[in-house]
Amino acid sequence: MKNLFKVSALALAFAGLAFGAKAQTSTPTTTTTTSTTTKSGIRYSIGVDAGIPLGDFKDNYKWNLGGSVQADIPVLSNQLFVTVNAGYNNIFGKKDIGGVQGLDQTDFHLIPVKAGLKYFPISNFYVQGEAGAAFLLNKSDVGANKSTAFVYAPQVGVQFPVSASSFIDAGIRYEATTKYATGVDASKVNFIGLRVAYGF
Repeated sequence: MKNLFKVSALALAFAGLAFGAKAQTSTPTTTTTTSTTTKSGIRYSIGVDAGIPLGDFKDNYKWNLGGSVQADIPVLSNQLFVTVNAGYNNIFGKKDIGGVQGLDQTDFHLIPVKAGLKYFPISNFYVQGEAGAAFLLNKSDVGANKSTAFVYAPQVGVQFPVSASSFIDAGIRYEATTKYATGVDASKVNFIGLRVAYGF
């Protein structure tokens, strides 16, 4: 039921963004953003991701580091894009948990695959919402009984040109999954993350 609520909330948010974008593009003073850099208008970016765990998950994990690739596909002018994002996250387990020497938590290895919408309400500033699946590569090592979980990630950021054919995309997001171990709240991955990417 909680997953259904999350999916419904994201769908409503996406619909609202699309409606807002349509309303803005109908006015003569449409805001422009960084120009697209491919013939098809698709923007590509390769980024570094880092984050700090939150909630129960932070009891055993300290931070995460990874990378991602993303495509931004234009829908309306230069304001609304469909995004497709895939990456890898290593979430580092804490050492000597509870002061017990040698009681170490095994790292989480995740491959999140997400899609969503990215909307520029003003030039170079965007809000973004994505959802998808996060695949756990080492479930037996971390005591999980599921290898796939629903993931969602609202984000805000800035995107600005560095040349005629490239840009920097920097965003901060909250990312969370459902449980990887049935009945264990601490198996829900959630963190505040930062993505800094080079786009072309």
